[in-house]
Amino acid sequence: MMLARNAESLYWIGRYIERADDTARILDVAVHQLLEDATVDPDRTCRRVLQVLGMEDDPDVEEYDVWGLTERVAYDKTAYGSIVNCIAAGRENARGAREVTSSEMWECLNTTYNGLSDAERAARRLGPYEFLAYVKNRAAMFAGLADATLSHDDGYRFLLLGRSVERVDMTIRMLLSRAGDRSGSPTWVTVLRSAGAHDTYLRTYRGALDAPRVVEFMLLDRLFPRSVFHAITLAEQQLLELDNRPNSRVGARAEAQRLLGRARSSLEFMQPGVLLDELQDRLLTLQQTCRDVNEAVTQQYFHVSPYVAWADVRASAEEAHFIEESEL
Repeated sequence: MMLARNAESLYWIGRYIERADDTARILDVAVHQLLEDATVDPDRTCRRVLQVLGMEDDPDVEEYDVWGLTERVAYDKTAYGSIVNCIAAGRENARGAREVTSSEMWECLNTTYNGLSDAERAARRLGPYEFLAYVKNRAAMFAGLADATLSHDDGYRFLLLGRSVERVDMTIRMLLSRAGDRSGSPTWVTVLRSAGAHDTYLRTYRGALDAPRVVEFMLLDRLFPRSVFHAITLAEQQLLELDNRPNSRVGARAEAQRLLGRARSSLEFMQPGVLLDELQDRLLTLQQTCRDVNEAVTQQYFHVSPYVAWADVRASAEEAHFIEESEL
């Protein structure tokens, strides 16, 4: 039986490292677009990226450019959701769960964190690509080490669950950034590039690029690991294996499983040709499902009610004992 605090740490390690990786991918595409396309409005594009990432604008910045955006999203240690902030949070969680992670995983995270300053200095001299490539490569190394050096037990399942939930959320954010664009707009390619899906998409659809196919690929593809459907299915599998009775005769017994199963079914049995109809509402519903799943997992596995009840009883007993002594 795994301690709740260790399970929670592994879950959030998965989320934080995935968020750092996906944020680096989104920022990398935005930076290239800002530097290469003179027709793009820098301030509007930068604020859109911040909105996609769920980060607040810096009130001290009147107008953003590529450097201001990179400063905020990549290097700002105080900005919640920045790349540096996510890696630091993942490292702190790993520090508190050393007994359930491999030494190679800890060394990878610790080395990655300690190398951020050098990567930032190189990026300020040579361009943001240096820093973003460093983060993406280290995130891939961490994922590989987790798969190769961690027993595929409950701890690994919590790590994979956190990564999958975060991947669903970040992929939805990428799609939301283009939900209002026209079907034939070339900007849809930025979604594919942000997810590292461009080459795989072109091989799948023989080079045809339009919004319905992009949305279909990123939402419904069953083989691409960053698609919403694939990530939801993987998260659902982890919860089934974490369940003490995976073959329950009445189906899903926990709220998180029900939420993920409902989301998967809504995608799996969607009628063809309706993907772009009310796309934004559909994406927002899926994003809310991610929040609800996170809350359900937290309540089920991390905040164990018997412990709280025991603590309350002990506090009540101590208070009653204190009152009796006062009366004497």
